[in-house]
Amino acid sequence: MKARRRKNIFKLMRDLTLAVFAIVGLAVCLNAFAKSSDELKFVHISDVHYTAELDNTPYKLRKNSPELFDDAIEQINEISGLSFVMFGGDLVDRAKESELLGFLDHAKKLKAPWYYTFGNHDSMLGGYLTTSKYLENVRKKNPNFKFDRTYYSFSPKSGYKVIVLDSIIRDRLTSNGEISEEQLEWLDKELHSAQKQIVLIFLHVPIMEPIAAEHHKMLNSTEVMKVIGKYKNPIAVFQGHYHVSRIKQMNNLLFVSSPALVSYPNAFREIKITNEDDKVIFDIKTKNTRLTSLRNQAKLFIVTPSLPEGEETDRNGVYTIQKKK
Repeated sequence: MKARRRKNIFKLMRDLTLAVFAIVGLAVCLNAFAKSSDELKFVHISDVHYTAELDNTPYKLRKNSPELFDDAIEQINEISGLSFVMFGGDLVDRAKESELLGFLDHAKKLKAPWYYTFGNHDSMLGGYLTTSKYLENVRKKNPNFKFDRTYYSFSPKSGYKVIVLDSIIRDRLTSNGEISEEQLEWLDKELHSAQKQIVLIFLHVPIMEPIAAEHHKMLNSTEVMKVIGKYKNPIAVFQGHYHVSRIKQMNNLLFVSSPALVSYPNAFREIKITNEDDKVIFDIKTKNTRLTSLRNQAKLFIVTPSLPEGEETDRNGVYTIQKKK
């Protein structure tokens, strides 16, 4: 009788122990799921300047752009959990359909969905490739790109909104940029509807200059800042065009200028965003090309390599935006 009672007690203790382990395991799994569901990971890669025809210049490794692009694609495909890849403009070096088709032929190897914003090299006055034809080619070759205009928005997951702007001037030859009145009105509406979300804005010509460049700056950046500055939710702006790495934070606004793939430091960015109850954390990493000889060659062309590279905090860093209550 006593033996049976002890056996029952041992069985009860074993069952209770297993139950406790099961509950703890479930809690751990639920916590991990909650954390992963509040994270967004993406790549920002700018200024590929793809061409299969042009030689290198002292500033751009144009001839090597296809292999630099392939190296970046290989690295990007090794990153787990990517929601999307965003190209920051100047996908091609010349607005020619043959060059765009070459770019698209390489880009199809990306495993993650990809999108882009127009750069000045993608859309030149009197160029060989019209904007509408450019969009048509991308829609044909990229099943995730469904948009029929040069600026658009989408939600990569709950709690996030991506806004892509077109900063290119098309009525005259210039490297300056501008956001049209029509876009500014649209941007205001998009931001107004996203005040409870984390907003990621992508464009080619910077809203906030990473370095001074009179002939590359956005001509109406003050007006654009007035629109963005009205909103207090976390907003991050990702920019290209200047071929430099810089990160600047102003309260709830984070401005991330990404380097060029075609010129030193021949790199792109991997960004992980963690959305917490009281804050949003941006973990930003720079990924250099693994083609070391090409990177060294590109570095020789730069009088001051630290200018495009920026400080360590411009290349890699963790930035926090506190949420307004």
